[in-house]
Amino acid sequence: MKLTDYLFQRLHQLGVKSMHGVPGDFNLTLLDYVQPNNLLWVGNANELNAAYAADGYARLTGLGALVTTFGVGELSAINAIAGAYAERVPVVHIVGIPTRAQINGRALVHHTFCDGEFGRFSDMAARVTAAQTRLHDARVACDEIDRVIATCMRESRPVYIEVPVDMVGAEVDGSALKSPITVHDAIPSQNVDAALEKILAKVKAAKKPMILIDGETRPMDMIKGVENIMKATNWPTFTTCFGKGLVDETVANFHGINMGAFDLQERQEFIKDVDLVFSYGPHNSWTNTHAYTSIPNPEITVAFQDTKLIIGGDIIRDVPVKVITDRLLESFAAESFNKYDTYPTISRDYAIPYSDVPDKDILAQDRLWHVMANFLRPNDVLLAETGTPGYGAREMPLPKGVRLFNPATWLSIGYMLPATQGAALARRDQSASGEDARTILLIGDGSFQMTAQELGTIVAHNLDVVVFLINNAGYTIERCIHGREQAYNDVADWRYLEAPKFFGAKEDTFTARAKTYGELKTILQDKRMSDGKGLRMVEIMLDKDDAPRGPLVGLMAKQKGN
Repeated sequence: MKLTDYLFQRLHQLGVKSMHGVPGDFNLTLLDYVQPNNLLWVGNANELNAAYAADGYARLTGLGALVTTFGVGELSAINAIAGAYAERVPVVHIVGIPTRAQINGRALVHHTFCDGEFGRFSDMAARVTAAQTRLHDARVACDEIDRVIATCMRESRPVYIEVPVDMVGAEVDGSALKSPITVHDAIPSQNVDAALEKILAKVKAAKKPMILIDGETRPMDMIKGVENIMKATNWPTFTTCFGKGLVDETVANFHGINMGAFDLQERQEFIKDVDLVFSYGPHNSWTNTHAYTSIPNPEITVAFQDTKLIIGGDIIRDVPVKVITDRLLESFAAESFNKYDTYPTISRDYAIPYSDVPDKDILAQDRLWHVMANFLRPNDVLLAETGTPGYGAREMPLPKGVRLFNPATWLSIGYMLPATQGAALARRDQSASGEDARTILLIGDGSFQMTAQELGTIVAHNLDVVVFLINNAGYTIERCIHGREQAYNDVADWRYLEAPKFFGAKEDTFTARAKTYGELKTILQDKRMSDGKGLRMVEIMLDKDDAPRGPLVGLMAKQKGN
């Protein structure tokens, strides 16, 4: 078979049904193989957006892919690939490159520095991917494809595959397609028994335990296992920004995000007094831990990572997280470890009923997100862009099955709009009918201007997307940090609700604007909005100095004081 047939069929076997990317002269013949291999060609507005979209797709399906051209195309995408590396998202980046003769002959071709050097871009990619290969030898090309993709899946990080133009149609032995790619589970060592004994000793001694669920639970493929631990113990369970939306938040012992020093005082007091923390998938960046203040005390923490545990600061290696979690569940089934005779009083995320807010009141972020929570329903996908929407979504109670994409570490503004396109497409690819697959975006005006072109891709593929655009006249999150009155935190005043029409949406596409709670309630209860199909867009008008609860409020107060 042809090399590119092998590559695309292998991806299709692993659940990739849509290929993101942008055509360029070094990948055109490669793209001829997309549709014949039952892949949908998405066709994004630019390579950065394509990589963002592939990331959004992968977070739901377990694997995403994009195709770019050599040099200018791949470098456009590299910011998004770096973000996927930072937040552990499995994306296969395929790059069409010049022929082997041009590379070996150091030809002075376009999209280079005109110096005959063809390795610079792959060197750059190596810094932000878990594995790389150049398919220059048909004898080993299939093995290389499988090696790199297996690494992508095992590490849950992006990988990089170069396909020279003259290798696109090379004949290869495709017999390996008959066998699935095997991602071997870590082999348990004798350390497992000792680790279990240590953990259970801490559990038996504990008086006030809790669970903290972080975002690397997803790449560890432990969402269901952690949810089972939460339900089996009935211990108070918190999450981080990165971890919110991974487990069932309707469970009575789930209490939302641990905001550390920025949390409510009663919650801080409870967490301060706990004597055991099960921390799953820790991702301890400054932004994900509320300036490091929500990181639990290592002395009382059992941190569960892919193949190791950290117990009271001591590292125990070669203990696969799935194995130790299953052993713990067996122990919890055999013996009750309910530590609370009377369950503690700890606040939970909440929605504010429409009737509790006067219609005439102007929209403001102290209540906005609690009111908007009424719009959510089970199995929605909610994406909240870096900025005030990302902070606001942290307070929203999520119905069962809702997945949330929330800023964690990379924080590249503009990511969420293309990621919404990828997520909406993933939901459709995963469902034969596509019913109840609403994808909802909360995005600020400044971030929207970064990647607005992907509205066109959403329209072109008739994806069911609801966009709430927060218009606060620029970068409010930056105003909170510095330069509250500076022009560099302002953005151009677009006519946002004309964007759907400009990007090809139908004349009757639902659009609306809200300045008051009464207007917002009318919009959210409109069946065209809640149950409609295709693109829907709402502009929410807010004061430029208004910020949601948490770190931003304190920062804005300092700015105003200055």
